[in-house]
Parts: sequence; C-alpha cells; structure tokens
Amino acid sequence: VQLQASGGGSVQAGGSLRLACVASGLTQTFDKYAMAWFRQEAGKEREFVVGISGSGVTIRYADFVQGRFRISRDNTRNTIYLQMNSLKPEDKAKYYCASDLLYVDDYVATDRVQFDFWGRGTQVTVSS
Repeated sequence: VQLQASGGGSVQAGGSLRLACVASGLTQTFDKYAMAWFRQEAGKEREFVVGISGSGVTIRYADFVQGRFRISRDNTRNTIYLQMNSLKPEDKAKYYCASDLLYVDDYVATDRVQFDFWGRGTQVTVSS
C-alpha cells in the first residue's frame, strides 16, 4: 500500500488548508481500510489528529482539534481529506496519513501502532 499526502503549505494563523491522501496498491477495496491523520513536530512524538472508519460512519478527533478540522473520504477515489480551519501556530507539524486494514466494521483506532502503512507526510506551517 502506498499513501501519497498533499496539500500542505504555509499560512497565517486563522487560515485554512485542505490536505489530501491518495491510496494505491491496495489489497482490498478502499472501504476496508480505516484511515487517519497524525502529525509530528521535530523532536516530538507523532500524535493522532483524526481518524475515519472504512465506511465513514465512525470519526474520532483528538481533543485539540476542537471543531476546527474535518475529515472526509471518497471511496470511489481512494482518497481521504482533512479540512483544517482556524489554524494556530501550534498546528505546525508534518502531517501523515495512515491506513489500517480492518476486520471490524465501523471502527477506527487512535493508537499509531494499529496502523500498517504510512505516507511520507506533508508539511504544514502556521505563522502568528
């Protein structure tokens, strides 16, 4: 499985970005994979941001998102999206998408060890 993330960039505080992650090389149909976004700043642990189940029914957000981010997926395009609004300087990080082949419907993990494949990440920089 290959995951290609895009959409990162530099914005001012309060601005918005939309990330996308396209999956390829899948061994099952895309709706069998839970997907998630994690982020990591230099020198810090990679942390969970948001995850979505294969069908899109279950979505889990980290507390720090506070209604500012929205995840979605298009299973016809093997793609997930992350709409990030009201960005803050503390949102600066490299954002990674990850996949988890599921055997349980409508579930998404939040622990990074559950995810099998990772993209290379896309950098988000927010200036104050």
